Amino acid sequence: MNNKSDQHSLIQELIESHQSMKGALLPLLHAIQEKIGFIPSDSVGEIAKGLNLSRAEVHGVITYYHFFRAVPAGKHVVQICRAEACQACGANELLALAEKTLGCKSHETSSNGSVTLESAYCLGLCASSPAIQVDDKLHARMSADKLKKILTQLEAA
Repeated sequence: MNNKSDQHSLIQELIESHQSMKGALLPLLHAIQEKIGFIPSDSVGEIAKGLNLSRAEVHGVITYYHFFRAVPAGKHVVQICRAEACQACGANELLALAEKTLGCKSHETSSNGSVTLESAYCLGLCASSPAIQVDDKLHARMSADKLKKILTQLEAA
């Protein structure tokens, strides 16, 4: 959904459908991101107004949680777990390899728009570290060779 007018209308509908809900901010933000793919920065004011919150409260929640994004993601999202167990098993090296392979840093998208690289803090596979997630698929016991192969395939697709 690239049309700003359509995005605005959809966000307004979602705000109205969540206004009466207790603790509506997180469910609303999830709904917006699910429908649009990200939470447009210019919607922070209308979200705040619609839920009777300050812009700072809304912005704070969006920026605190790593799964909310303010810009559209690439065609694929690769998350590399950076929690302690994964770090102990080589996650930092995997992140460095991914950044070099994709030509972008964590929380950025490769220049061709195919892959967004993100750090995650626990994918729930601590006993099978290091772990990554590609879109919605988890990968355990990740090696540099396996990661390089995955990234190359995603970039080519």
